[in-house]
Amino acid sequence: MIHSTNIILLVITYLISLINADPNMEELEGTWSSKSNTVFTGPGFYDPVDELLIEPDLPGISYSFTKDGHYEEALYRVVANPKNHSCPVASVTYQHGTYELLSNGSLVLTPIAVDGRQLLSDPCNQEDPNKSSYTRYVQATWFKTYQVYVDPYHGRWTLQIYQFDGSKMQPLYLAYRPPVMLPTVALNPTDEASETDSSLHNARRRIKRSLENQYRTNAKRSFSDESFDMYWWGSVVCLTLASSYMFLFKK
Repeated sequence: MIHSTNIILLVITYLISLINADPNMEELEGTWSSKSNTVFTGPGFYDPVDELLIEPDLPGISYSFTKDGHYEEALYRVVANPKNHSCPVASVTYQHGTYELLSNGSLVLTPIAVDGRQLLSDPCNQEDPNKSSYTRYVQATWFKTYQVYVDPYHGRWTLQIYQFDGSKMQPLYLAYRPPVMLPTVALNPTDEASETDSSLHNARRRIKRSLENQYRTNAKRSFSDESFDMYWWGSVVCLTLASSYMFLFKK
């Protein structure tokens, strides 16, 4: 006999599958953050004027995407040292650039090379354990595929990314739409000729304005929307039918 809980799970899984359409940039739009809910892209994570990485309260990751092909990533990771548990390796990483959505559903993230930054703390492999190394960082990324769906437990839009080897990343939850991001142009170009470019000057003005207004944004915390409500009510109907079926079946 099929347990009623299994039927409910099957119904929910089916409803979630209805949400998933062909991959497109519009469904990626927004700022997505991991469960810790402390790491978000934007001026609260990286100050490009002073080139300062701001360490969040707890480890986590965040990705932001625009529907016209720009992305930003904020990563705060802590990895335990299996030989010495008092020597964890911590890294704070910022990158942004452009992304491409391939026809097979893969994501290719290409960072702006001059803008990537990483703060690395590895106390057991440094001469001064009280100091961290701050360096430029550039790492292109290829994700095998991804899924956007409504988490049936939390009722929130969820982004599940699969890494190059098919393994799952920790799920990311939609936090803001439109996304909270720094300007998508090069923030700290090294080409001296570009220093006088008017677009760069305007970009820096926007950066400073972003920093000044980092706690004010037109992006809204996003937990559900009309499409989610539609699927939620649909699930209620299906669950009611499933319950009725089980009641009759038991008789």
